[in-house]
Amino acid sequence: MNQDEYFSVHCGLTINVELLNKNQQLPDDLAFSQEIPPLFRVARECTNLDDNIDQSLAKLTKEESKPLLNYLTAQNDKINLLLSYVLSQQDDPAHRYITNTFGASRLSFLSKAAYPVGSFVRVKLFLDKPSAAVYCYAEVTGCKAQGKYFEVALTYKRLQEDDRDLLIRAALYVQQKLLRQRAQQRTDTQ
Repeated sequence: MNQDEYFSVHCGLTINVELLNKNQQLPDDLAFSQEIPPLFRVARECTNLDDNIDQSLAKLTKEESKPLLNYLTAQNDKINLLLSYVLSQQDDPAHRYITNTFGASRLSFLSKAAYPVGSFVRVKLFLDKPSAAVYCYAEVTGCKAQGKYFEVALTYKRLQEDDRDLLIRAALYVQQKLLRQRAQQRTDTQ
């Protein structure tokens, strides 16, 4: 699938963006995979385990299994809450921004400073649903003045496929949430 085929959603995710020096090159794929901080790897593995467990738990729909299902769901929620807290410790306030849009191929955010188009940045994205964080590199593909800010557009250049899948699921979650809100608003106005 071509990167441009992924859709983006309007959502405010916490991100860290760090501009690379002009003489600093993107790491190759091997160096990139070795550079990913261990906590980001653990978060990805936990999310993958979560998906497998969710499929298994879906089979426990009988009435006598409800208490077990509720208990396991509560334990999973506790672990995800703890994971979110630990991941939030990786958030550097000096490089913190909030996304305007994000998807599995690109994102945009507002900045007080302009970013040179064609430059590379190191990015950390902190997801709520699923509870995870993504470490990647991106290229600045646009920087437009918007009042006293600049809207910066980034396209991912180094991103693990599992992380791309996480971003797809996170974008779908946001889209489903918006659709449920719209359906609820229609119901409320009738």
